[in-house]
Amino acid sequence: GHGVMPSIVCSVGEVLNMGYVIAREKATSTFKVQNTSTLALRYSIQLDSLSSTRDKDRQRLPAFITSSSQRTEFVGTQNYNGLSVFSVFPTEGEIAAGKSQDFVVTFSPDHESLYYSDRLKVVLFGKKTAHVIQLKGAARDHPMFVEGGIPLDVPIESLAVTLPVSSQGALKGVSLIHICLEIQEPVKSVLLVLEYIEGESSPVPAMTELKVGAIQTARFASKNTEFSFDGLPLLQQKGFTIDSVKGTIKPGQVKCISVSWVPPADFRADDRLLVTALLTLKGDIKESYRILFMAKVVSA
Repeated sequence: GHGVMPSIVCSVGEVLNMGYVIAREKATSTFKVQNTSTLALRYSIQLDSLSSTRDKDRQRLPAFITSSSQRTEFVGTQNYNGLSVFSVFPTEGEIAAGKSQDFVVTFSPDHESLYYSDRLKVVLFGKKTAHVIQLKGAARDHPMFVEGGIPLDVPIESLAVTLPVSSQGALKGVSLIHICLEIQEPVKSVLLVLEYIEGESSPVPAMTELKVGAIQTARFASKNTEFSFDGLPLLQQKGFTIDSVKGTIKPGQVKCISVSWVPPADFRADDRLLVTALLTLKGDIKESYRILFMAKVVSA
């Protein structure tokens, strides 16, 4: 007899990012698995969120408490309704020798979160894990988003479901808390770190970027998103340059905003610089982001 090793080639690498969708809407993506061996392969698709040990695994402390590195959990935010946020079709079958099979991944988030994730495994003959894909996605209640930098929040959701500002403002009765909630706009924070390399023969500015995007959706089909930065004079004084300080983004578009930094003449190499600016987005609502620009000089 002849021993044959089963082998496959997958059209997707280690990560499949479904991008941003509007909460309670769906997005789909397709990947292909080709059987490159000389025998038919029986396969099954497994998701970590549906694992029989899922409840036991959730009893452990989250990674952001037990270690210094965050975003290490394979299974992230899940739907409130109990249904899997990611689903795959087909889930089992057989691929003939030399043939291929298409798989459709559906992303169906039921609330806003930036940390939907799961892990998909292609298992052959019920035993051998032939390929692993990290599934990721984000959902927003409104068709605008800001991406980039270092997140300053915690990727584990509270079990408490809080009312949005608009709902709280609709409650009966006059109270100082409700008035403050209606006046104060929610502000999210994003940290940008720029490192200027000192000692190189041809020094170049420290560079990073932000992405501002608008989600393509029928619910907000004709609404453009406007963005603008405030606090530019101080940024320029401290050596920062932003290539696009304002603009308009159409649905389905993403604008990359380059940020560069050159130390000013009075900057000492052992100093750390922290400057704050406000990024405002206007679409169906108005959102504000506090952008923290942290800069330092490092040796080559």
